[in-house]
Amino acid sequence: MRREASKRSPKIGTIVALLALLSGLGIVLSGGVSAAYDVVEVTGGGVVTGRVSLEGPAPAPKGYNLVIYPDPQYCGRISNGNGWRLLHDFVVDASGGLKDAVVMLEGVSAGKAFGVSVPHVDARDCKFLPFVTVVRDGHAVEVVNMDPVMHDIQAYETSTRLGARVLFNSPLPMNGHHKRGDLHASHEHELGASLLGPIYLSKGRRTFVMQCGFHPYMESWALAIDNPYYAITDASGVFTIADIPPGTYRLAAWHPQAGLVSDRMVTVESNGSVTAALSLKAPGKHRTAHEVVENPRFGPGSLGRSVEILPIVERQR
Repeated sequence: MRREASKRSPKIGTIVALLALLSGLGIVLSGGVSAAYDVVEVTGGGVVTGRVSLEGPAPAPKGYNLVIYPDPQYCGRISNGNGWRLLHDFVVDASGGLKDAVVMLEGVSAGKAFGVSVPHVDARDCKFLPFVTVVRDGHAVEVVNMDPVMHDIQAYETSTRLGARVLFNSPLPMNGHHKRGDLHASHEHELGASLLGPIYLSKGRRTFVMQCGFHPYMESWALAIDNPYYAITDASGVFTIADIPPGTYRLAAWHPQAGLVSDRMVTVESNGSVTAALSLKAPGKHRTAHEVVENPRFGPGSLGRSVEILPIVERQR
């Protein structure tokens, strides 16, 4: 399956929601979201805008020592300059605005049509992009490898109450359009093969996460939705949900590492506008075992050969 526009997971603890499947793999979600949704013409649609903020200091990024994982040089294209890859799973601006939170209206049974129904996830520079997305119940997701290295896709469905459950584990072959390990790969080439296969979420689970078994700093999360009234916050935590049928709905925000906010009801009048401020609490201080520790015993020299790890794409901080 090609992207529609052209028509054109200590691992489980590291995890929470995104997708995947192998070359040609389609993902079907069921059980997590049950309500039926009808597409109708919306007249007098309203708008909900606002901002999601993080309460408390943003946690430090998770740190992964590249020399203990495969492909340290290639994956070190994005690193801190000292041999560590950082996973910035909380991105917060100077005023506390939280990026990559999904804001959704629940209880909408009919309204506008869904937009892009097949989410697309790239493995690029040993990083899944985007970090957060949504999936529509009963539809697919496409995952492609843009890297000249192999990835191993591990997918888990998860919930706070039920915990994590393995959905599948499958290789994602290297992209054959460039030379293996090419440190200067530009990714300006054809898409790699996409992995496909049906995925069914168990009842009570609405999120799943995809992680690379070779490179655990690669994570991507997804939330299953049953209507198109959602938005993913930008770098300032801002969101806009438009063309909403008049009515009263539950507004909620979700982030893979911060969870779900308390319920909040909003009433949207015909052609009206509602502004809402939402917040999520930052996790405790000791949220992860993955911390950057400067120890020469575990530096590039520990491999017994000369390994130069250069952040030629991005020097992380």
